[in-house]
Amino acid sequence: MHLDPLAIVTAFGLIFLAELPDKTMFASLAMGTRMRPLYVWFGTSSAFIVHVAIAVGAGSLIGLLPDWTVKLVSASLFGFGAFMLLRSGGGDDEDEDGAPKTVTGFWPVYSTAFMAVFISEWGDLTQITTANLAASNGTWSTAIGSAAALMSVSALALLAGRFIAKRVPLKTVQRIGGLCMLGLAIWSLVEIFTG
Repeated sequence: MHLDPLAIVTAFGLIFLAELPDKTMFASLAMGTRMRPLYVWFGTSSAFIVHVAIAVGAGSLIGLLPDWTVKLVSASLFGFGAFMLLRSGGGDDEDEDGAPKTVTGFWPVYSTAFMAVFISEWGDLTQITTANLAASNGTWSTAIGSAAALMSVSALALLAGRFIAKRVPLKTVQRIGGLCMLGLAIWSLVEIFTG
């Protein structure tokens, strides 16, 4: 196993910049306002690692899945996330002392975050870029740089979500997060017909 530091830095830089404005970052931010951020990060990071492994190991697998199917499932998951956030942002999901409930438990949060990222990242620019980099810059170096970049973007989104949640009322944050998730669902549906 040969590691090329330049290839690691190249993969990190390209993937980090490509993922920063991506819908997965916004999904992580929204999930972080409703769920335990560390659990969300474990779920998103696990999904990213699986995607990196697939991209560097067999980038051609992406082409086997119909693009419209991936986008339709992704839109459904974002739509469900929007429904959950908007429903809870409405004020009917409170306990006796008036505090909004938070989704808890490692496995429910982990699996939600994992599936949201795992499905929505199929055929994504970062996965295709990772596959291309692996072909030219080496498998392990690209895998390390890409995984580190994706996990870093997710962590930044979750930190931003927590920062916002401390300064803005939770109901407002949940409503905005729900609207963002609804926007991502619509975006995914539009991509089916325009892509």
